[in-house]
Amino acid sequence: MAHPSARPAAGARSRRVWLRMFLTGALLWVLAVVVTFVTGNPNLVPTVVLLGSFLVPVTFVAWAFGRRRSGEVTSELLFSTFVAGGVLGVLAASLLESYLLHPSAFLFAGVGLIEEAVKLAVLAVLTRHLRVKFAADGIVLGATVGFGFAAFESAGYAFTALFTERGLSLMDLVQTELLRGVLAPVGHGLWTAILGGVLFSASDHRHFALTLRLLLSYLGVALLHGLWDAMHGIALVLTLLLTGTPWDYAQLEQGYQPTGLQADVFTVLSWGGLALISVIGIGWLLAVRARARRGERQAGVLWRIPAGRPR
Repeated sequence: MAHPSARPAAGARSRRVWLRMFLTGALLWVLAVVVTFVTGNPNLVPTVVLLGSFLVPVTFVAWAFGRRRSGEVTSELLFSTFVAGGVLGVLAASLLESYLLHPSAFLFAGVGLIEEAVKLAVLAVLTRHLRVKFAADGIVLGATVGFGFAAFESAGYAFTALFTERGLSLMDLVQTELLRGVLAPVGHGLWTAILGGVLFSASDHRHFALTLRLLLSYLGVALLHGLWDAMHGIALVLTLLLTGTPWDYAQLEQGYQPTGLQADVFTVLSWGGLALISVIGIGWLLAVRARARRGERQAGVLWRIPAGRPR
């Protein structure tokens, strides 16, 4: 029989699984990048792409798994939600964006509305059979869908970055993966975690509840998403205004690049804007989590959608 004092140590080790996973994955990714640079072997590129794109999302899902509330949220459910949610989300968003969106000043607002709606719908479909829908589990499962979406999307961006006018560029691929890896925790996973917590907080084993709070949360998260994607253009416009530089929309469409003082102002505004959006998103998620801990139920149900029979 194990000594009781061994239990906390075992629990601590299990809680650190996500850290060991991240450190091991990061080491393997670095080794893959170095060997690919040294040998120039293109067969290693998929290894670099997949490790770099999935490392941070998978690590955060493993970390979130330790914060689930119900035993129904199993590792198998998280795996299927991550993979199916990510693939279905990316495919559906790509189809809808191809047919519904066209280049305009409101393009990124449309992207935010479509992608957040798709991820929320996928989350509801994949979790419809849960007997109990705790808001805390909604946060975990929402984050899982969001990080799955982010992982597959990042793999696509990394692969695209490989092809340049100069030929294949492993450096561009690595820079893309590093940037998206750093930003991943405050992107898709964060936004869908918010929606998952709000959705589950008013739902039960028989119905998903469409509430006014969920509708407003969806619009707010889509706005954050759209602002995040549009921040490059927003920062560029603000830079030109602050430096007194004449500009027009056609100039921006042609890929205007700031130089000198403009470049410094642009960098501050661009990264400052992303930081502000991240702080808003994190604060919002903490508020949803705190409300879930208090056990508050939502009022103002607009529509109850059958969730399917519990397994």
